[in-house]
This record gives sequence, C-alpha cells and structure tokens, in this order.
Amino acid sequence: MTRLKASWTHRSLMFLLMIYLLIPLLATGLYAFAKDWQTTVLPESWTLEWVGEMFQDLRFLDALWTSLYLCLISVALSLVVMLPAVFVITVYLPRWETFMKGLVVLPYAVPGVVAAVGLIRTYSSGPIDIAGTAYILIGAYFVVILPYMYQGIRNSLLTVSAVELLNAAELLGARRMRAFVTVILPNIWPGVIISTLLSFSVLFGEFVLTNMLVGGHIQTIQVYLYQRVGESGHLASAIAISYFVFILAMSTILMKLGRKINGEVR
Repeated sequence: MTRLKASWTHRSLMFLLMIYLLIPLLATGLYAFAKDWQTTVLPESWTLEWVGEMFQDLRFLDALWTSLYLCLISVALSLVVMLPAVFVITVYLPRWETFMKGLVVLPYAVPGVVAAVGLIRTYSSGPIDIAGTAYILIGAYFVVILPYMYQGIRNSLLTVSAVELLNAAELLGARRMRAFVTVILPNIWPGVIISTLLSFSVLFGEFVLTNMLVGGHIQTIQVYLYQRVGESGHLASAIAISYFVFILAMSTILMKLGRKINGEVR
C-alpha cells in the first residue's frame, strides 16, 4: 500500500512538472497559429499565414541548414576526440581524472561574452586568422560541449565497469582495440547517444557566442530568430515552434538509430 501511494505521488509530481514545462511551449504554439488574439483566453481565429511566410523565406531555410551542419560537425568532432580520450583516462590513467574534471568545467567559469572577445582578439590576426569564419565557431562549439561529452561518456564507462569488461575480453583473447569496439562501445552506446543529443541541443540553441563570433558573416537559426523577433511576434513564435519540432525530430531519429545500431552490434 505504501509503495502504491509513493508511486502515485511520484507520477503526480512528474505530471505537474510536465504541465509546468509545457505551458510556455503551448502558448507559443497557439500564438504561432493565431490570427486574432486580444481579449480572449484562446485565439478567436486561426491562420497558417505565419508558418507559410516562414517557409517561404529562403533565409530561414539557409539558417536552419547552417545550424544543422555546424552543430553536426562540432558534435562529431567532439565525439571522435572525447570518446577515446575519456576511455584511456578512465581505464588506464585514472590519476588524470581530477585534472580532466577541472579542465572540462572551464567553459562554465568563463562568460560567453568574455570568451567571444578573447577568441576574436586571438584569431583575428597572426598565422591563424579565422575570425568570422565557420572554423572559429566550430572550435568554440567544441569547447562549449566538453562538459556534456566528458561527463556522459565517463559515467557510462563507470556504470558498465569498463575496466572489468576490458580485462575479461583480453583474458578471452581479444585485443584492446577489438575489445573496445565489440564489448565496451555497445555497452556505453546509450550514454554516448544521450550525451550527443544533449550537446546537439545545447549548440543548436547557442546565441551569444554565435552572434558575437560570426553574426555578421554566418546566419544560424538563433541569429535569424533574433533578427526577425522585432518584426512580428507571431512569426517569431512560428520560428520557435519549428525549432522545437526540428530538435524533437532529430532526437527521435538519433535515438532510434542508436538502438538499431546497438541491437545489430549485440
């Protein structure tokens, strides 16, 4: 009886939390399709004008594509670098973990404005003159998602007892690389997918660094939204809802792809 009561309490709290989080999104969605909404609780009339105007604007499609490929490249680069690095540190160099923990949290200690100004001053002259280009933005994105990638991969390795799994695989005759690919990676894949999704979502919504580093040269979806928000609240709401739907669709696709790959590997 006590367990049943606790279960209902937990579900009720989760339901209330979901409602609290979804109310702003619901209001934004209603405003994106509202034509006349002044003095009533719900819109008096509906229209697809704002959504149509958004998709007819080639700048929106270009900004969406730009954000997509910049985020994908940054996340892929971070995954390629961080996955073997965290594995080596966690399994073979545990003494370095304290140093790595302090290193990866540095992005939290530096405000976005300060980081952007420092990057511009550093890379606006000299042998590496990449200010205002996609290269400096990808590098900044790589640093921004370091904490998410490191902590997610590390927690997955510790959860599956990677050291014991690796030792068992080597006892059975598998080489280290083969053991990592066929034993360790399939077991930590769910955690890697979650870290990837979280990192992608963070980068897709990044505005401060993007606007200051390449705002005048490369237009991402957040920069585009900032430029259009003063023109029409309905249009801005439509852009925000499309952004949310796009992130939701990408997350669903990546989660299903991760499960499929994990099942095939197993």
